[in-house]
Amino acid sequence: MRSRIEVLEETKWGGVKIHCTYDDITSYQNLLASWQEFLNGKKKRKDVAEFSASFADHISRLHSDLRTKTYRHGAYYPFKINDPKPRDIHKATVRDRLVHHAIYRMLYPHFDSLFIFDSYSCRIGKGTHRAVNRFRDFGRIVSKNSTRTCWVLKCDIRKFFASINHAILKSILARHIFDSDIIGLFSEIIDSFETDERPGVGLPLGNLTSQLLVNIYMNKFDHYVKRKLKVRYYIRYADDFVVFSENKTFLESLIPRMVEFLRTRLCLEFHPKKVSIKTLASGVDFLGWINFPKYRVLRTSTKHRMFRNLEKNLDATTLTSYIGLLMHGNTHTLRQQIKTLAFRKNSAIVLDLW
Repeated sequence: MRSRIEVLEETKWGGVKIHCTYDDITSYQNLLASWQEFLNGKKKRKDVAEFSASFADHISRLHSDLRTKTYRHGAYYPFKINDPKPRDIHKATVRDRLVHHAIYRMLYPHFDSLFIFDSYSCRIGKGTHRAVNRFRDFGRIVSKNSTRTCWVLKCDIRKFFASINHAILKSILARHIFDSDIIGLFSEIIDSFETDERPGVGLPLGNLTSQLLVNIYMNKFDHYVKRKLKVRYYIRYADDFVVFSENKTFLESLIPRMVEFLRTRLCLEFHPKKVSIKTLASGVDFLGWINFPKYRVLRTSTKHRMFRNLEKNLDATTLTSYIGLLMHGNTHTLRQQIKTLAFRKNSAIVLDLW
């Protein structure tokens, strides 16, 4: 049983209760605005085109179901991707994804204001590039511009999305949301998916709401690390996080306390093979880059995957995307290799881009 102090601390870290109503989320105005945002880059997809063809009927029926509280989430279409490791994606119907957008656009600003600054996954104005730049900045601060040894604790959570406990997630949401109808709508979405092995556990990769919900879930851990463990230099991106310190012993002491909190409060476990403490000078693998005190280089597996993709499909969009990625690291030689490959396969693209 938790102590009164723990409950008070949790309330303090939780932030302000959300006053957005169910009617705000399910209004015609919000559904239409959500549809316009959802359409971006998807107009030519078959399922979206079919929904658009009878849009007035679909949106009217959806609004009625939401208003009368008879909305039920549909089934998912599962498929696999390699990004870079194999992942199981579960795609909801267009109707359900529209509901996800309607919830997200109304509630994201409220929850985002509760998150710590150094949480970077699936947040407006954040992302991987800002996270690795923050990594660089923390490295400089802790190492005092490379005059001291900087130790980095790096951790990864095992089967992150597949381990989110529905009951715990709903209890967290209930501390922020007054409206029982919003809780009911969230519950309908949360309970629409579970892993085969563990009933009542798991969120689907691919849902827009899943991106928000995992950040809400991990926000408890973020505040525990910052407030209770008094960690100053901490960065989290989804299920990957790092802590910087001059003191290796301090980092070692954090591990059992973090393990205990994740296990008892969130039912999550560290990946046993992805917990390490290394010096920054030796290079720390974080978000696709090997980070050193004064530079970063692309992870070898990422580099090989990039060249494989370019060999299969060399077009201006793909090439521009990779060049943009490489501009964030020390990759002059790598960019020259890509330029040579591009010229050999399609000189016209090279002339357009360079």
